[in-house]
Amino acid sequence: MPHIFDIIRKDANARIGKLKTPHGIVETPTVMPVINPNIRIIDPSKMRKFGAEILIANSYIIYRNEKLASFALEKGLHELIGFDGPIMTDSGSFQLSVYGEVEINNIEVIKFQQEIGSDIGVPLDIPTPPFVSRSRAESELETTLNRLREAKDYTQKTDSDMLLSGPIQGSTYTDLRGKSAREVSDIGFDLYPIGAVVPLMESYRYKDLVNVIAASKNNLSKTAPVHLFGAGHPMIFALAVSLGVDLFDSAAYALYAKDGRYITTEGTHHLSNLNYLPCVCPICSSHTANEFKSAKNYKELLAQHNLFVTFAEIRHIKQAIRDGNLLELVELRCRAHPYLLDGLKEMYAHSSSMELFDPASKSTFFYCGPESANRPEILRFKKRMNRFTIEGSAIIRIKSSNEDEKYDNVLTFKPPFGSMPSELDEVYPFNAEVVKEHDYESINSALLNTLQLIQLNPNAKFTFVIEKKHLHHPLMEEIKKKAEVIEYISKF
Repeated sequence: MPHIFDIIRKDANARIGKLKTPHGIVETPTVMPVINPNIRIIDPSKMRKFGAEILIANSYIIYRNEKLASFALEKGLHELIGFDGPIMTDSGSFQLSVYGEVEINNIEVIKFQQEIGSDIGVPLDIPTPPFVSRSRAESELETTLNRLREAKDYTQKTDSDMLLSGPIQGSTYTDLRGKSAREVSDIGFDLYPIGAVVPLMESYRYKDLVNVIAASKNNLSKTAPVHLFGAGHPMIFALAVSLGVDLFDSAAYALYAKDGRYITTEGTHHLSNLNYLPCVCPICSSHTANEFKSAKNYKELLAQHNLFVTFAEIRHIKQAIRDGNLLELVELRCRAHPYLLDGLKEMYAHSSSMELFDPASKSTFFYCGPESANRPEILRFKKRMNRFTIEGSAIIRIKSSNEDEKYDNVLTFKPPFGSMPSELDEVYPFNAEVVKEHDYESINSALLNTLQLIQLNPNAKFTFVIEKKHLHHPLMEEIKKKAEVIEYISKF
């Protein structure tokens, strides 16, 4: 397989990458706006002004239209669309899922995508919807895998520089998603789309979405570029990117505009209900809400706004990856909706896999709420606690005091981490910005880790100075068996 993807920066499972295509290099994470050749609400040649580096179109729609197909075969896909950058094409799998059949077979659609000059092609996979019977999911997955093998064999025999995607299916059965990812990876593709997730997003099943992404990612090469098919709303970008998604595609900007819907990173509003425009994009900053609603071309303006917001969020995410504070952005975005918060909690259930690739040194850790107590940094601290060797007398306290000099070892108690040598106070992640009134999850995490630290150092004599309000925590009974516990007062 040719090397087409370079990772240049990481944070959590997220990465900024460079994807090489026949029509140029694309920086990820990014969004591919969907272009329907029959209905163009925005001129594709103007897509770059919004931030688009790559587009996606449906090859089956082109194939079924004799006029479009003839033009594409004669002059090429890029001339047809009117865009000189990379263009990915889907195979018609969406139409297959809706109508049950399409007027083209797997090899025919791959050949057609090659002939019209697609940069990235997709085989005719079976997008199995969520929550179907296991037997159906297994059967359709086998059909998909057979078609992927067939497509790979065919493209290896042809003289084409088109990149080939290998979609990952398996419905909401995470073991089937894992199997699919492993087998698709063994076949070997250039790009790995996670398919059939639109129904999960439409029904706000973000917890299930997280598990589908995680099961797929955990069974792929860590350097494989991953595409989340049909995910076009910016409110889920940060969460998905933190799990390792590199590419999205969006028809939402146009579909929502046709329905009068105004996209924000927190959700969607009906334009008719807005008295003010909560955005500073070129469209919103040059129109009042009433001017926007009364404009004859309001649908085009709304589509433009939706695209501006979409790519602004991608830039925000990239900067957060650069700055090392993507998880803070994820926690902020996931508080926009209760079901997104479910997704955040489920993401941290996968902290063990995230921790393996999360950089050990970043910018300041910000504690943003109870969910932060399960971040990969906390898990890493717990795993590495055995590196501390403590002998003799040791004091664990919240703040430094004149009493420190009486002890051989001085440790700082800082939720949600626990207790660590005071020399690390200004070292990431212990230089964390945390709340003054610690919540239960934060204290519980810190006390669990403190108990573990004490147990790992049986030759040390610990004195633990803690605030009165935490003295009755259930874990304190165990700590009292192994350390002298003193109530914290400000003069200590």
